[in-house]
Amino acid sequence: MTLAEENYLKAIFHLDLESEDEVSTNAIAERMETKPSSVTDMVKKLAEKKMLIYKRYKGAQLTEKGRKIAAGVIRKHRLWEVFLVEKLNFHWDEVHEIAEQLEHIKSDELITRLDNFLGNPDFDPHGDPIPDKDGVLKRTEKKLLSELEKNHSGVCVGVKESSGGFLQYLDKKKIAIGTKINVLGKEFFDGSMVISVGNEQFFISKLIAENLYVQTI
Repeated sequence: MTLAEENYLKAIFHLDLESEDEVSTNAIAERMETKPSSVTDMVKKLAEKKMLIYKRYKGAQLTEKGRKIAAGVIRKHRLWEVFLVEKLNFHWDEVHEIAEQLEHIKSDELITRLDNFLGNPDFDPHGDPIPDKDGVLKRTEKKLLSELEKNHSGVCVGVKESSGGFLQYLDKKKIAIGTKINVLGKEFFDGSMVISVGNEQFFISKLIAENLYVQTI
């Protein structure tokens, strides 16, 4: 598998988690930031390799073979993120781009040893589940902070948006994985919220609330 092929499989894997139907070429193109015509060429190529099933005008669906390869790439990516944060003291907003490069290392033995060295973590620094060696993702009950009503609380367990700018914003507000968030007020007009974190109270926009995953308490 080439680096580009692995990236396409990974993108389709993520999109497939959000839909029960075939993943459209337009959705893949948006995710990969490329033209739909380029996506069509690649999915046809991957279909020839039995990595996915492509239905014209409908989209693509990973085969078991393609899904396992995609999950393997994601597994490597998230394990490397854990390593970079926990062992090399990188910050959580610094590791994504580096892990994008490291995820394409081919050695299964290296990844097995890395997993064991890290204590077989279930989640990466952003709260995303790490697939096991068989490609199985651990499922957790979670919801978006925007779904909570006034006087409800949740513990941050992940982020939907993992850009550096968003993670740096969370740092300023002292929000991280494991942080308790209390909803003190909610504006029905625009979905903005008043929340408390520790002893601090502040407003957050609907956009922020829609990108934070919590477990209710």
